Amino acid sequence: MNEDIISDLNEELEGVIEEGYSFLQDEELQEKIQELKTESELLIRKHPIKSVLIGAAAGYLLARLLK
Repeated sequence: MNEDIISDLNEELEGVIEEGYSFLQDEELQEKIQELKTESELLIRKHPIKSVLIGAAAGYLLARLLK
């Protein structure tokens, strides 16, 4: 009985790993990520002071939440 449960869990885990791997290898997703990165870089270069202030505020809030 325990071996059946372990076998079923292993099969399910292998399926999830394969789905995750194929998701990460998706070219369309990679293109969207690259596009988002490029747009973010351009926005940061266009508004550097605002970007630093937003980053500092986000860091402060995150530190307060995790404290």
